[in-house]
Amino acid sequence: MPEYAETIATGLGAAAIALLVAEVLYRAMHWLGRRSLLLIELAEHGHRPFQVAGTIFAVQVGLRHSTGYAEDAEWRHALLHVLVLGTIAGAAWLVGAVLLAAEDTALARFRTDVPDNRQARRIKTQVVMLRRVTIAVIVVLALGATLMTFPSVRGVGASVLASAGVIGVVAALAAQTVLGNVFAGIQLAFSDAVRLDDVVVVEGEWGRIEELTLSYVVVQIWDDRRLILPTSYFTSKPFQNWTRTKAAVLGTAEFDVDWSVPVQLMREELRRLVEGTELWDGRVCVLQVTDAVGGLVRVRALVSAADAPSLWDLRCLVREHLVAWIRDQRPIALPRTRAEVGGASGGFDWLDVSTTGRGRSASAAEAPDDARVFGGSDDGDARSSTFVGPDEPVDPGPPAGHLNGADLGPRNGDAGPPKG
Repeated sequence: MPEYAETIATGLGAAAIALLVAEVLYRAMHWLGRRSLLLIELAEHGHRPFQVAGTIFAVQVGLRHSTGYAEDAEWRHALLHVLVLGTIAGAAWLVGAVLLAAEDTALARFRTDVPDNRQARRIKTQVVMLRRVTIAVIVVLALGATLMTFPSVRGVGASVLASAGVIGVVAALAAQTVLGNVFAGIQLAFSDAVRLDDVVVVEGEWGRIEELTLSYVVVQIWDDRRLILPTSYFTSKPFQNWTRTKAAVLGTAEFDVDWSVPVQLMREELRRLVEGTELWDGRVCVLQVTDAVGGLVRVRALVSAADAPSLWDLRCLVREHLVAWIRDQRPIALPRTRAEVGGASGGFDWLDVSTTGRGRSASAAEAPDDARVFGGSDDGDARSSTFVGPDEPVDPGPPAGHLNGADLGPRNGDAGPPKG
């Protein structure tokens, strides 16, 4: 048999053996992995990379140890070099596939399609960021190993090392923004400040974290627009995270009405409304008078929902229903401007200035549960204990809700007023 034919047969035989071994391992791992998700993932992710890397490596070894046909020929050395490069690339592919299989196995234990998925989203965010880091490291190592196979690269190693200091300074100055975003992405993954699918408010926009990479974050805004921000934004600027600890949130609907508004009847109507809709999660339903300045009274309805989208719809429903209720059932409470002419009472038949009997008992009565944000229910008691602060004597200060003339009272969308 001619020497070239023997060399070709050796290469083909080595490739056939490698493919056979890869197929046997694939079927064996599938059989053994009937009760092991990890083995199944390794078999599925690593089958093709192992075929490619194993075949190239087997052909390279077979040709290197075959007969001396064209041993000194340039094409033989070039072919062996190409096979070495292919082996390095295939090995990098295989290592990456093994790591991806391990990461997918870890993620399979945590479901994100359930209501209470905070831990699952945190693990998913960290695994996704680790996956990108490991892929980048594998690519860099494979590229470095590839370059080191060229004698010219090894020969200039001394000069490269000698100028490494200057090059490093220049590269650091040129890539400081990129590196800052990369480190910010790693920090976000492990600080748990923001996770995939978190509901956030950034740049005045309300949306969810759709994608989180090492260099940028994609926020899906409620109207399906996309807001692209560098990862360093979330480590250098404040933002709202509505699902940092849980998905359930509170929201408000405010009304400016006349002083004659029947607050208790309005409170009962709010309770009747939320108990008849699936948008309410059953935690908080409170109606309070939060302001009474000038000619109007500000009434705030505070309600809770299981998630932010449900809360938005619930707030809109509360506004629509209570506006219609005031208009149709209690038109006397519609906002109005009065001009008093004549006596002090102005002839208003709804004005009750009695200070005895029923009026006194009503003012002394304890507020109902749905008139209290802090207390009156299990959720209110828990919120009260959270905002009480340390049990220490404090110096007398300005009245509750004011500090140096600044109004600390609740605003529309606030979680609630301070204690007191």
